[in-house]
Amino acid sequence: MRVEDFLRHSGVKFEKHEHPVAYTAQELAALEHVSGDRVAKSVVVEADGKTALCVLAASCKVDLEKLCQVLGAKQCRLMEESEMAGMFPDVEVGAEGPFGGPYGMPTIVDERLAACKTITFAADTHHSAFRMNYDDYARLAEPRVADVSAHL
Repeated sequence: MRVEDFLRHSGVKFEKHEHPVAYTAQELAALEHVSGDRVAKSVVVEADGKTALCVLAASCKVDLEKLCQVLGAKQCRLMEESEMAGMFPDVEVGAEGPFGGPYGMPTIVDERLAACKTITFAADTHHSAFRMNYDDYARLAEPRVADVSAHL
């Protein structure tokens, strides 16, 4: 199910914006005129052979050592876009939304992003952005919140 359909079906308030193509969360932040600290990027990771979706601010990167500690894993790595193509068949590669549940994977949100009142994120395509209250997002995504990032 596409993120827009998921949000409409859930009955939460959100804004959708169309914009020129943006391939990175920092590009999205610039196009949407918001701080990269409030733009969520989705990063698929593999921890001891299991996938998880990490959601963190565009201005941060995943700290794999912290992530391993949080997940109790021996090895964590970022997955390549080529590996993810079949995991998210309903969206453009690289435009995965911040909801792991519909794809059978846990969602882990970095605590810095969880402190935001609203978040903006790309979903479904490289030219669509969504903005919503973080509390509504958290209610839908049911993420685990932890310190899993380092500021760029």
